[in-house]
Amino acid sequence: MLIGDVARRSGVSTRMLRHYDALGLVRPTGRTSGGYREYSDEDVRRIFQVESLRSLGLSLKQIGRALADPDFTPSALVGDLIRWTQDRLARERELLARLRAIDASAPTDWQDVLRIVELMRELDSPSAARRQQAVLAPSEDVSVPAELLAEAVLAESDPHVAGALRWALARSGGEGLAALEAGLRSQDVDVRRRAVQAIAEILDVAGATAVLADALADPDMTVRRHAALALGRHGATAAVPTLLSMVVEGIEDVTAAEVLGTLSQDPEHADKIMTALVDELSAPTADSATRIRLVQALVELPGTIAQEALRQLAHDNDRAVALVASALAGALQQRTAADQANS
Repeated sequence: MLIGDVARRSGVSTRMLRHYDALGLVRPTGRTSGGYREYSDEDVRRIFQVESLRSLGLSLKQIGRALADPDFTPSALVGDLIRWTQDRLARERELLARLRAIDASAPTDWQDVLRIVELMRELDSPSAARRQQAVLAPSEDVSVPAELLAEAVLAESDPHVAGALRWALARSGGEGLAALEAGLRSQDVDVRRRAVQAIAEILDVAGATAVLADALADPDMTVRRHAALALGRHGATAAVPTLLSMVVEGIEDVTAAEVLGTLSQDPEHADKIMTALVDELSAPTADSATRIRLVQALVELPGTIAQEALRQLAHDNDRAVALVASALAGALQQRTAADQANS
């Protein structure tokens, strides 16, 4: 079969077939009396093999090595292709994120584009100080896109730079919420922790509270803790179970108790929180240290609500619990009397 016939049947141009011949990828088996290339059926099959491997993204050099290697295994090749494709997709996603960030800045000329690109380079600097400086003191006339800030805060490991990024993001009006919400769905727990901290600082943005409420179901306690403290301070009772768990487990229990106390200022929430604390105190699995933390949390509740519970606990069978409850009941009574005298 002559080269023109092969080109028509295979869809591979004559120019590419000659290139394959020059590289040694597909050399025609014979020549006509006139010196023209003549391809056998086996040659044509090899052409289709080359084209198939090209369609998977292999270079001609890689194809040549694969077809020449007698120990070549397709599974190894496919594994390599998967890794190369994943790397390429990661690079393309990064490029897409950068292009979107530039587009979000609404550039009016090439100078605007170049300034945003320079800012991106600064945020990619290995120096934490330079990254922080890029956030706190951006170049003149550069408006940092919220989406760029959100992507940066999700990737930032330095606590000082992360704090600066969250500050800048909070000032941006919450336009980066969508990117942060996507961060909460990441398989990487560190990304989810960064996302929940950033969202906690923009709770006044529409939709942020609902997004953070979903984080209360996160498998990571740190994510749940950040979400519960922020939501509780914002008056969301959905945070109560997690706040109670923090008191029980001794994880930022003082802060969690203070937030429970703030929530208890609303009479509709006070009884529910009191009941939950008393139930935890009565739990058969609660040890002495846990019960003491719960007693201490009771003090944060409004005085009239907590006093009766503390008086009862002053007679608890656990002497340590009884002593703490008795002391706190006396202190609470004095505080209540002082408040009444000043009112």
